[in-house]
Amino acid sequence: MHIPDGFINNGIATPLLGAAVALVGIAISKVRGAFLQKVPVLKQKLATFPNINGGSEISYKTSLSEFGKEKMWRMATIGALIFAAQMINFPIAEGTSGHLLGGALAALVLGPWEGLLIITAVLGIQAFMFADGGIIALGANIINMGCIGTLGSWLIFTFIYKLTKNNKRFFLIIALVTAWLSVVLASIGASFELALSGAQSLTTVLPAMTTTHMLIGLGEAVITAAVLAALLAKKQPLAILNRNTHNNEK
Repeated sequence: MHIPDGFINNGIATPLLGAAVALVGIAISKVRGAFLQKVPVLKQKLATFPNINGGSEISYKTSLSEFGKEKMWRMATIGALIFAAQMINFPIAEGTSGHLLGGALAALVLGPWEGLLIITAVLGIQAFMFADGGIIALGANIINMGCIGTLGSWLIFTFIYKLTKNNKRFFLIIALVTAWLSVVLASIGASFELALSGAQSLTTVLPAMTTTHMLIGLGEAVITAAVLAALLAKKQPLAILNRNTHNNEK
């Protein structure tokens, strides 16, 4: 799935990089606000006459909330799991490779924007430290595996889940379908980028990418469902369930 440098031209890579930067910026803004809290701080003032408010004033400082600390640990744990899974590559053809993505898992456990940040961090480390995926093509890889994989998964799951009237009996089945679709859709996106860049014709690259990732998607679906089932058994909070529960209460 990682697209190396030289496979997509600058005319395709540049706007994709710009789109990736914009979306990651939005993700940082949304996640940052949920992680921080304002804490009152009592500060001494210079003596005044008459003495007002006991010579002190209250100001506020921003600090990491308990929720933020817990969420950071959860993000680090899921990120480490996805990083390890993505290091197992399956060669396809012409320098491209396929592997588990983890976008659906990250989105359903942590939330879409948190998931995007996790996948972006994983892809960045792989590109700069392990030369797995190109630097110039990093934007394309973030769009395919990060945006489609996480934001797309969140939208797909939410849509299907609503069709079942948020019936938890179908939760793991929908997660299976969502994880599989996220891999296939990401591979389709990569196929079009390669074709538009002239690396390969669409009739060549699309069947090669999608066929392989249909199979890889089955493994991702099983792993995603297994991890979610384990978290549910441990009564761990899942962002997708919290979101739907909150919406039902409104």
